[in-house]
Amino acid sequence: MQIGLVGKPSSGKSSFFSAATLLDVAIASYPFTTIEPNRGMGFVRTKCADEFFNVQCNPRYGMCHNHTRYVPVELVDVAGLVPGAHEGKGRGNQFLDDLRKADALIHVVDASGSTNELGEPVPLGSHDPCKDVKFLEDEIDWWFQGILKKNWQKFGKARVDSREKRVAEMGQAISGLGVSEKTIESAMMKLNLAEKQFREWSEEDIMHFATKLREISKPIVIAANKCDLPGAEKNIQRMRGEFPEKGIAACSAISELALKKASKTGAVEYWQGSEAFEEKTELGEKQKAGLEYIKTNVLAKFHSTGIQECLEEAVFGQLGFIAIFPGGTKKLTDSEGRVLPDCFLMPKGTTALDFAFKLHSDIGNNFIRAIDVKTRQMVGKDHELKDGDVIEIIFNK
Repeated sequence: MQIGLVGKPSSGKSSFFSAATLLDVAIASYPFTTIEPNRGMGFVRTKCADEFFNVQCNPRYGMCHNHTRYVPVELVDVAGLVPGAHEGKGRGNQFLDDLRKADALIHVVDASGSTNELGEPVPLGSHDPCKDVKFLEDEIDWWFQGILKKNWQKFGKARVDSREKRVAEMGQAISGLGVSEKTIESAMMKLNLAEKQFREWSEEDIMHFATKLREISKPIVIAANKCDLPGAEKNIQRMRGEFPEKGIAACSAISELALKKASKTGAVEYWQGSEAFEEKTELGEKQKAGLEYIKTNVLAKFHSTGIQECLEEAVFGQLGFIAIFPGGTKKLTDSEGRVLPDCFLMPKGTTALDFAFKLHSDIGNNFIRAIDVKTRQMVGKDHELKDGDVIEIIFNK
């Protein structure tokens, strides 16, 4: 799974990335600080299965705290987007190419209105952040449409008799977008285009199809960043009113980054996503004032810095993923003695056989049956798994 961080320059994307991953990247208030995409691991929280079995888990990747499992997901911070990116303006071509593999996007928006559409500083509150939400979606739609149009001559004129063949033709022509045939068919069905020959599609049909493809294949969560600045809270409420269907989280990436760094040095105890922190050492006046500002202007008002809400809305809300643990009825440890070492994020609707293939192709190919370790019931290959399941796969070795 890969989540892309997108937005105009100077919106706070790199701060968000650093706060989520604790990787040092260039952070500055001028356009195109990010040139090459930064890649790192963030984490999403899910209930750990160790509490059910009354054991202490030992994660191979990520961590666990008070029976909350922190599962890693890949984050990609791409170059800033400006109007006209689909025409190559700014670093648009690179930006869009970097998004091809992303399963979901987090759009970091300057909720304070202190940067214009090009990412240049302007007086606080003078730019409307709602415009940023709309223009980014428009740019991706035009990018999709451009690739469709470029390849239309390859498949748009011939008569294709079945829906399956039309979906396959489209999938082959736009394979560079990383869109599955299932997504293509879903977009066609939603727009009543599935039974229509490509040569009968109008320009409007193509544009609507590009938009629907983007909505399904690149769901977007809005990180309303800089929520602590004057006027930002009012703008966030207005954004929620104008875009009621979107997940919009008040966010302060700089605050999260400060708390993570203070926690790393042992100055405070803080777990990402928490609405409070505890001072552990004597703090200097400057650090104490900074943490007090975060406590008053971010945590007290919004109950978190918003970073975790954005990541979890993308993974569990927009993508609808669930957490599955491999385990056994006789033991919950791996060959190295780690208890419940792994947790996999899988799409809703995942079957026992799907999970077997996720573990290893040989396990999937030689699948016999599965066991729900919590209930100790045997289940077949088509059994649909649910969030928090612990599954043992029986296969021919």
